Amino acid sequence: MGARGEWYVVAQVGFFLLVALGPRELAGLPRWGTPWSWASLALGLALGIAGGALALVGLLHLGRNLTALPHPKDDASLVEDGAYGLVRHPIYSGLILGACGWALVNSSPLMLVYAAAMLIFFDIKSRREERWLSAKFPEYPAYQKRVRKLIPFLY
Repeated sequence: MGARGEWYVVAQVGFFLLVALGPRELAGLPRWGTPWSWASLALGLALGIAGGALALVGLLHLGRNLTALPHPKDDASLVEDGAYGLVRHPIYSGLILGACGWALVNSSPLMLVYAAAMLIFFDIKSRREERWLSAKFPEYPAYQKRVRKLIPFLY
């Protein structure tokens, strides 16, 4: 995985490419049509906007702590407020919401599978990241108990 989680970043880029450029339908799993397409478009746009906003706010709240790698910077400080008071990984959550939104905009059950795979990937990546964060910040376990990981109020 690399000393600082470099392979997670490589895999993440692969997921982004799959969501953006991957096939939108498969034999036996076609896109859904009307009347669902209009509802899917509206919900997809709403999820995409919400996901983008959550990821952006998460990026901004990290400030100088921001790194592409899951391993925290040596001089990092623990951020627990703003978007990080809603979920521990708002950037990941926002990207997952955005992928769900993009799937709904495209009326694609296959793309919803990509979004579910992205959720699983970010859950695995965040587990490793949280081991590093717990080792660096003694207060991290208490934060984990207070704030959900990826889905506000649920998980």
